[in-house]
Amino acid sequence: MSDGDRPDESVTIRLAERSDAETIVHFVQELARFEKEPLENVHIDERAVLEHGFGDRPRFEAMIAEDAGNPVGLALFFENYSTWTARPGIWIEELFVEERFRGLGIGRRLVDSVVELAKSRGCGRVELAALDWNPATDFYRSQGFEELDEWRIFRFRLSADG
Repeated sequence: MSDGDRPDESVTIRLAERSDAETIVHFVQELARFEKEPLENVHIDERAVLEHGFGDRPRFEAMIAEDAGNPVGLALFFENYSTWTARPGIWIEELFVEERFRGLGIGRRLVDSVVELAKSRGCGRVELAALDWNPATDFYRSQGFEELDEWRIFRFRLSADG
């Protein structure tokens, strides 16, 4: 599919609902494949999505991009907090658009939807991380994201058992 095959306007963006749990799992697994990550390292399932995204204390939210009612993209995000700005922020954990729909502005619309939500909530920033080889880094820069060369991400992994 090329840029001229389907106009950007035919795609809708909406907040995910409980009924989207399977779709969210699918897109996270597809992102793992794109990132060349073995699927056995991806532990998300529908139960986890329902509990952590739509349970008593939601840990994340998501935007779903649809073309004619069919899911084609995902932005999964959660709020964080900056003590320096004294305002909440949003961290985009996953951003994925199906390969045949890339280049049509869907990723831009997903990011724009998250940014607009952040503004409506009084957030001070929206952040994300990308692998250094990911060709989407140019896209992120074109959307106004700044690459923070002086920062390094550190991770302390806890086992699934606690």
